[in-house]
Amino acid sequence: MTYHTPNTLQAVILDWAGTVVDFGSFAPTQIFVEAFAEFGVHVSIQEARGPMGMGKWDHIRTLCDQPQVAERYRKVFGRTPTDDDVTALYQRFMPLQIEKIAEHSALIPGALDTIARLREQGLKIGSCSGYPKQVMDKVVALAASNGYVADHVVATDEVPNGRPWPAQALANVIALGIDDVAACVKVDDTVPGILEGRRAGMWTVALTCSGNALGLTYAQFQALDSATLASERMRIEALFEGSRPHYLIDTLSDLPAVIDDINERLARGEMPQSH
Repeated sequence: MTYHTPNTLQAVILDWAGTVVDFGSFAPTQIFVEAFAEFGVHVSIQEARGPMGMGKWDHIRTLCDQPQVAERYRKVFGRTPTDDDVTALYQRFMPLQIEKIAEHSALIPGALDTIARLREQGLKIGSCSGYPKQVMDKVVALAASNGYVADHVVATDEVPNGRPWPAQALANVIALGIDDVAACVKVDDTVPGILEGRRAGMWTVALTCSGNALGLTYAQFQALDSATLASERMRIEALFEGSRPHYLIDTLSDLPAVIDDINERLARGEMPQSH
């Protein structure tokens, strides 16, 4: 048998918060601030945004490893945070997250129309998230009530290793019956999510404005003047640089043009790994 490169995309693997729902990715970040506060430890929203995209336990561990956060924790508890402390924080985080998820469950403007256009082109819609399954189930139910149902969903605790490992993206490939990872595009608003797609051998698209990196509400984004928006885009593109996304776009609304471009590249025999 001879191997032929795929000549058209078969699936789009979408992240959730900051990509399809929750413009600005507020649900996860705000809850980290509140969970730490319940232990008497201050964490700013900017600090909480730092490790976004990881599974939530890993996110808390990474936050606790930051010297300034570890020092604040030591002042309260007389020690820097152990894995058991991280687990205690995580166990406080979880019910708070489940309780507050509905507050930030609105679909990102333009997302539904875009996804409908992708489906019209015959693309399957996979999805994955840094959320564990018990949170993801609620996110999925809320999204369904707003008209969005993905073909497959993989939570971070349904695979051996979450992002930046490729397992969640690859679990979508298996479940959706895709015959080549190069026929998939991973769309995400965080560096770990882009690395996940890269490591899975997929095309990758980084979102600069709807997610964690810009960290604004839709109304605040709309109100930005062009000079501020341009400088923010430059700052965010620099953040993503090390993860080497194939494309950078503002929001999901800009994805259809990217899909067309990738299809042209596949038709020419180009592969994501060579770029």
